[in-house]
Amino acid sequence: MTNAVRGESPDVSIVIASWNTRDILRDCLASIGRHAGKLAIEVIVVDNASQDGSPDMVRREFPSVRLIANDLNRGFAGANNQGIEVAAGRYVLLLNSDALLLEGSLPEAVRFADANPQAGVIGCRLLNADRSLQPSCFEYPSLSNLALVLSRLPVLFPHSRFLAKERMTWWPHDTARPVDCVVGAFMLARREAIEKVGGLDPAFFMYAEEADWCRRMNQANWPVLFTPSASVVHLGGASSAPVEGAMFRQLQGSTLLFMRKHYSRLYYWLGCLLIWLFLASRSTAWFAAGLLRSGSRTRAWARARDSGLGLWQLTSRGPRGLCVEPPRV
Repeated sequence: MTNAVRGESPDVSIVIASWNTRDILRDCLASIGRHAGKLAIEVIVVDNASQDGSPDMVRREFPSVRLIANDLNRGFAGANNQGIEVAAGRYVLLLNSDALLLEGSLPEAVRFADANPQAGVIGCRLLNADRSLQPSCFEYPSLSNLALVLSRLPVLFPHSRFLAKERMTWWPHDTARPVDCVVGAFMLARREAIEKVGGLDPAFFMYAEEADWCRRMNQANWPVLFTPSASVVHLGGASSAPVEGAMFRQLQGSTLLFMRKHYSRLYYWLGCLLIWLFLASRSTAWFAAGLLRSGSRTRAWARARDSGLGLWQLTSRGPRGLCVEPPRV
């Protein structure tokens, strides 16, 4: 799916990392064909050794898409970096396979980026399938944000400016503004900024890679901006939903790796302690629930097992113990 004139650089190179998301990847690619507008684009799909026929679908139904079919799962960061390396556009859009472009979304994002040449990364409004608002920006991982998220207080008080500060759910996403991070489902990055900052850090197999990239962009004076003028539908968690427990542990491990990279050693160890205490209490609580609740016993045992496994992994190997090889569905 390329409409750039031969010999000329496209306006946007769209890079999509995919893992076992054949049907929604098809919808994603179709939405690009419908809503790219007059922009010159190229589309690059990097498949992470899917077992659901995704590469064959792309070859058969979207022959103009450039396909990179990996023989092993290189993770979100690694796959996107492969796409970035071959991308020729003046902008590179990292787009999730479970995201759908809407009418005018990509042209609006590019217009906003052109009007703000100091910006390194542009994010836009993310919508659920029912078109309700989805959090599109978030603060850097921190001890306070980690404690809030683990306590689930942001879910109970989504309009609190402090308790819901991590995902910024207190804010209606109705104004353009600089932010710490934008969600990796839609990240429009400027070519010059990528050349200065580099690609995603492959040390983050999955999760926290966009936070790390945005932090490095901001630190290099390529600010991350959000615009409400563009919207995309983000279905969310399509490739990780079948392995929810493993992905929860992966998220915590990646958060700790972010802290180890960007903060002091003491700060990092406090983060480890916080997650260790959370997993210990969660495992104990769900084990007790499994003993006391006959109706939900299977679910309780499963969650107790997941938390206990995470506790053992963190204790025995540190955060990389939580960041295991990709689970098989």
